[in-house]
Amino acid sequence: MHNPDIAVLFFLLAGAAASAHWRKLTLPAAAAGAVCGAAIYIGDGFRGLALLALFFALGTAATSWRKTEKLGIRGAAAHQSTRRTGQVLANAGVAAIAGLLTLFFPANRQLFSLMLAASLSSATADTLSSELGMVYGHRFFNILTLKPDERGLDGVISLEGLFLGIIGSALVAAVFLIVPAPPAAVFAIVPLPPDQHAPIVSNSQAFLILIISGTVGNLADSLLGALLERRGLLTNDDVNFLNTLIAAITAATLAGFHG
Repeated sequence: MHNPDIAVLFFLLAGAAASAHWRKLTLPAAAAGAVCGAAIYIGDGFRGLALLALFFALGTAATSWRKTEKLGIRGAAAHQSTRRTGQVLANAGVAAIAGLLTLFFPANRQLFSLMLAASLSSATADTLSSELGMVYGHRFFNILTLKPDERGLDGVISLEGLFLGIIGSALVAAVFLIVPAPPAAVFAIVPLPPDQHAPIVSNSQAFLILIISGTVGNLADSLLGALLERRGLLTNDDVNFLNTLIAAITAATLAGFHG
């Protein structure tokens, strides 16, 4: 293990300890977050960690914002300020899987990096939409019927919340472009020379793909909430995992059209 990798390990452990200490994550959730962070670092280096840190910072701030008011909203129980292990895995699990896939398929690192970022784009969009949309939304409607509905319930959205989610996805996309990508797979089962392939998409295409995939995942979250979560067929963690997976698949599909 190289010195930068050791530094990253200490950074992740310190971040997990701080999150548990300040009660942003339970202790098991903090440990799960450190493991997900390590997997994301394997796949996308410091850029992946920057994306994860952005999601965590924005999500924590949005969840804590006007918390007392949100706790009085029926249906807002899933949006608690202290995150559990299931919530961590639901939001960062797909990104961690994409990172680990680079171990076995390092030649496809660029695609997995885009999918990793797309999953975090969706997680960020969903969190900002739900947490801030409840506060700043004016008209709330059911995504299936488009009829007025009660804020905070599964499948209920507002235009303000959707717009805030798009802003979150745009921030993730911006960090993805600003922070340099690792020149090759950080780790690989089979050592490979530095990646010499041309980017699978241009910077402008990547920016749009991450916003689109994040928004698709965010809307999918609302659809799944209205269709299945309200009926008790899926939990909130299930829906969050699926929305990040849908975003990652959307990004891969869009990248394929441009490839």
